[in-house]
Amino acid sequence: MTTPRDLFDQLSSGITDGRFADLAQLYAEDTVVEHPTAVPRPGRMEGRAAVHDRFVSGLGQTLRLKRHDVTVHETADPEVIVAEYQYTAESRKTGRTTETANIQVLRARDGLLTHTRDYHDYLRLAAVQDATAGLVEAYAQAPAYESRPIAPHPAELFPPNSREGVFQRVVFGVADGRWSELPDLYAAKTDVRHPFLPGAPVLRTRDDLRTHFAAGAAAAFRIEVTDLVLHLSTDPEVIIGESTYVGETSSGTPFQANNIFAMRIQDGQIVESRDYGDHLALAAATGRLPELIARVAE
Repeated sequence: MTTPRDLFDQLSSGITDGRFADLAQLYAEDTVVEHPTAVPRPGRMEGRAAVHDRFVSGLGQTLRLKRHDVTVHETADPEVIVAEYQYTAESRKTGRTTETANIQVLRARDGLLTHTRDYHDYLRLAAVQDATAGLVEAYAQAPAYESRPIAPHPAELFPPNSREGVFQRVVFGVADGRWSELPDLYAAKTDVRHPFLPGAPVLRTRDDLRTHFAAGAAAAFRIEVTDLVLHLSTDPEVIIGESTYVGETSSGTPFQANNIFAMRIQDGQIVESRDYGDHLALAAATGRLPELIARVAE
């Protein structure tokens, strides 16, 4: 039987080999493919035909992509895997290459992909194609965010030292503004990375994290959490969580930022985390998009 891992491997090799016309056959006829961090608003495709058009007329015409450094997380749900990987991306327009991080949540049934959520580094992909100026324009002309229901905090949180409980304490700690408490959720020696944020340092100590979270406090965002989904790896130390921050900046500009974090938790503390956040959406809301674009060019 074809497993989700088999389908991901076939998808990977097909993209690397440039066989874009064949890739839609890996998807169910009624598949759903979401791009939660797409520019300037999350994207959604429904149906195999739409997926085929994107591969053939979009991706296949603009980029050559080679996947490497792949980590696949099997989950407690046998239909679902989460894959982290790097692209070496070459622009067909400019001939330049760049390295980009990616993470996908893939659900398969009956040997076909029925639903995927694909998070990509759109900033670096735009930069390698000399298309960053288009990002500013895209966000300037973007429609208003769709209203989303805000779920109340769970009536009962998971045990605080469980991987689910630690993850909840991070995301709801941010929403509740408990910035000074957050560094204590991490081990004294940790490894926290923000793959979609150019120039972001690796945070290795609680002092690093205090500086990081102090910047969050200073921003004075008003934030709520919605659409929290936890994926439990078959590795008992690993959890992957998807969520959306819905809020306003200190000046009242609304924003929505879709995020997915992959964490390793030992003895109730985070020893490793890769935080794939929608930094483009946040930068656009705070007027710092040109600054972010300049950083990717450094």
